[in-house]
Amino acid sequence: MAIYKLFPEKDATLYSAYPNQNTGLDEILEASTTFIPNNPQVSRFLIQFSTDEIQNLINNTISGSVTDITGSLLTESKDYKSHLKCFIAEIEGINTDTTLEVFPLAQSWNMGTGKYHDSPKTENGCGWTYRFSSGSGPWETESFADITTGSFLDDNKGGGVWYVSYGTASFTQSQVLNYSSNKDLNVEVTDATTLFYNENITNNGFIVKQSSNSEFQADENKVAEIKYFSIDTHTIYPPELEMQWRDYDFNTGSSTNTIIDTTQMVASLGDNPGTFNRGSVEKFRINCRPQFPQRVFQTASLYSINHYLPTSSYYAIKDLDTNEFVIDFDTNYTQISADNESSYFTLYMNGLEPERYYQVLIKTILGGETLILNDNYYFKVING
Repeated sequence: MAIYKLFPEKDATLYSAYPNQNTGLDEILEASTTFIPNNPQVSRFLIQFSTDEIQNLINNTISGSVTDITGSLLTESKDYKSHLKCFIAEIEGINTDTTLEVFPLAQSWNMGTGKYHDSPKTENGCGWTYRFSSGSGPWETESFADITTGSFLDDNKGGGVWYVSYGTASFTQSQVLNYSSNKDLNVEVTDATTLFYNENITNNGFIVKQSSNSEFQADENKVAEIKYFSIDTHTIYPPELEMQWRDYDFNTGSSTNTIIDTTQMVASLGDNPGTFNRGSVEKFRINCRPQFPQRVFQTASLYSINHYLPTSSYYAIKDLDTNEFVIDFDTNYTQISADNESSYFTLYMNGLEPERYYQVLIKTILGGETLILNDNYYFKVING
């Protein structure tokens, strides 16, 4: 499979209304605007992924496995994409378009151990005013470097510092939320991830905030409360950095098996044990044959001859309980490969929540007809 999910090593929300408060262990991340007469407030959240994990993935998994559109191996390629994904917990006030912006953070910070409802407030990590703890390491609020900036009210300085560009890379990545749109955050951050990988800029993670024309609004009709699940959530929806690359390779070698040419087919997962350890890498092989093979004179059973799926074949993974796509069909990143044995795809189990059941779906395009193969292809990921 050419999709790999990294999970945060830390996250926290900064609240302008509580400048010294830390929320490093809260289950919620918040990028909201709050209306208080003559004193509007905002929240922004920070999220960071391990540099070592990013570099290890690119150096040891992506490099040497990327192919071009024809399936030719690009051994030195770093041609990948990365997306920051956060999953909505609660949202209110979206009566106009609301833009969320994502920038790489320009200063380091401590996560801390606070929660929003702590009383008294916990102040042992980052907050609106300080990066490390209350009274320690204030966020830069003056003399920003050419490629960094921040925003705040003059009587309540802080709220983080972020990069706006680096060389030819622009970091104005955003997503517009409105009444009918998907509220989950899904923003491409490939440029920033590459700079983290190359250590051109220090990986301090990302800051997520509403756009400047939405923050500190004095109009109660233009405020929005947007909350996402954090890494400390008790749900199956923690934030993730999804890395995608193309590992498609259709090379059947000396095999005499042919590509199936009928829509009346039977397909199954070969050697599916039904359970896999989280963190394992599994190759799913697909056995395929015509449902009604043509009669020919031969000694071997026609039902034992395997066929390849057409090259326009893709897979997806669904959570059986929620019926949501964990990995959706994608013509670039979930295309099914083939070798001298069978059609196959590779799946990294680290991106799937353990102790849950999943379903494999296969989409294939044959003779102008699109088929979705969905014949009880189930498996479970376990802690092991």
